[in-house]
Amino acid sequence: MNIARIVDHLPSSFGGLFAAAAEEGVRNMDLLADGWRSGEQRFATDGEALFGAFDGAGLVGVGGVTWDIGLTETAMRMRRFYVLPQAREFGVGRALAEVAMTHGFARAPLLTCNARATPLAAPFWETMGFWREDLPNITHICRKG
Repeated sequence: MNIARIVDHLPSSFGGLFAAAAEEGVRNMDLLADGWRSGEQRFATDGEALFGAFDGAGLVGVGGVTWDIGLTETAMRMRRFYVLPQAREFGVGRALAEVAMTHGFARAPLLTCNARATPLAAPFWETMGFWREDLPNITHICRKG
């Protein structure tokens, strides 16, 4: 498995993630595709990044980090994380999250996420060091250090 930054265009193998997420009823990949297509969210603002986990040429997972504006302190938001079901037991999600968290913490002392997408999301982020928080559109936060 290789983690690489996604720039300029979504990989041709993104369709597999899109289809798998739709089959599970997860909207993240719809939102990623729509945001990318419209140009509204391409993870291209200075400091933002989208990462892909590749098994050979195939994309098996994706996740990124964007600025989280509107808070009283500088923060970055973990966004659009999804891993193919058959790749979940191999550390793909953890590897993606670690890369995105390292990237985010290099730019801000606080990371946020909204872990309402699936029942697996909250326990996953909690194993990554996030704790529950009850803020508008934020379910979990993690502080640097």
